[in-house]
Amino acid sequence: MMTMFWKQSWAIARKELRAYFGSPMALIFVGFFLIATLFTFFWVETFFVRNIADVRPLFSSMPILMIFLVGALTMRQWSEEQRGGTLEVLLTLPVRRVHLVLGKFIAVLMLIIVSLALTFFLPITVSRLGPLDWGPVVGGYLAAVLLASAYAAIGLFVSSRTDNQIVAFIVTVLICGALYIVGSGNITSLVGDTPAEILRAIGTGSRFESIERGVIDLRDLIYYLSLTVFFLWLNVTSLDVKRWSKGLRMAAYRSNALLSVVLVGANLLALNTWLFPMPALRADLTAQQEYSLSPATRDLVGALQEPLLIRGYFSERTHPLLAPLVPTIRDMLREYQIASGGKIKVEIVDPKNNEELEAEANQVYGIQPTPFRISGRYESSVVNSYFDILIRYGDQHVVLGFQDLIEVEQSADQIDVRLRNLEYDLTRSIKKVVYGFQSLDMIFASLNKPVKLTAFVTANTLPESLKEASQNIEKVAQDIQ
Repeated sequence: MMTMFWKQSWAIARKELRAYFGSPMALIFVGFFLIATLFTFFWVETFFVRNIADVRPLFSSMPILMIFLVGALTMRQWSEEQRGGTLEVLLTLPVRRVHLVLGKFIAVLMLIIVSLALTFFLPITVSRLGPLDWGPVVGGYLAAVLLASAYAAIGLFVSSRTDNQIVAFIVTVLICGALYIVGSGNITSLVGDTPAEILRAIGTGSRFESIERGVIDLRDLIYYLSLTVFFLWLNVTSLDVKRWSKGLRMAAYRSNALLSVVLVGANLLALNTWLFPMPALRADLTAQQEYSLSPATRDLVGALQEPLLIRGYFSERTHPLLAPLVPTIRDMLREYQIASGGKIKVEIVDPKNNEELEAEANQVYGIQPTPFRISGRYESSVVNSYFDILIRYGDQHVVLGFQDLIEVEQSADQIDVRLRNLEYDLTRSIKKVVYGFQSLDMIFASLNKPVKLTAFVTANTLPESLKEASQNIEKVAQDIQ
């Protein structure tokens, strides 16, 4: 039974692959994909300027690039069948609709995998230039395939709903783009911590970043597989709808088919919701286990009673030897956020782009930019940039400056700049602010006699801006009481 199932699906996939490679479609797709990927890797992400053996720039723009490329691949799959009148012939063949859908899905996915395989010369070349960590490479390719499968399922479903290829392409781009944007930092920064976590869990791009850095999380795998299964099931039902009659004899069948879509979606949503608070189901593929926090750190951040803020102040224009360290710091801070169950809020800001944050950093926390000399081919200049981390808990805070975070080793022909021991420095600082902070409950519990608050207010002579001050003080005092 299973052999027949895959045999029929593979027959449809072979037919579609022959159609792809029998026309310029496959060559155009693969060529455009490689050009866009290489342009992003070498020009946009400036690989040689980064001065580090890393291929993560290869995958940085993949979520956006895949939206348009997969949309172009899937737009003709069912639309062309409907426009050419061959869909009715397909639906009358002794082949189940699920086989038709899986066949077209496999063909699209295989063409994408071939395109990704042709980029594998980049990691091989980089590994010859320096020590390459293959964990993020494996994670990046796995994330790209999972993302492409979800987008392909969405594109096939949209294509089955219209006979116009352009409409299918535009709608696919809008749906996939919305799923990407909803979890982006520009959107999550507009809401609170809990809604932001939910939006990141929904976003395809935020899920992609987790796998792409070399951390395989079961929740991310289930998320992409859920999207793929749900839209493939919608595709099967969409084809089935075309043979429904509007009579009473088909009423029960129509209801059951629509109910099956709702039940599949509800079960997949329940599965993802159930897995959401389980951050331990993950594997760190990096060579040095860079994203695996120690048990002591997990115990500390997991026992936080109050929200803790970790804010990284990093200038976009900085020394070229420091720029490659920022993504590593950002990834590590993300691990602290996950381990804390949402108690830790992480912010990465460039003070140069926000005058209020820069004033606060300078005046409240004593954070000042560090001057770095940057030498070019024809000139040298001095740039003042930030490379600091603030850890704040209640009324306590610790600042890790430039000299606290990095260590420099200089040999005869080069300078090696790397992070000193980031987890140790962060955990030590968190422990310091946590133990130095006393919550209101602890303060009140330590009182051995009543406290009396007396406010002396001359309401008639108060400035207009302070008219409501006495009322606010009274309200706060009553709440504390």
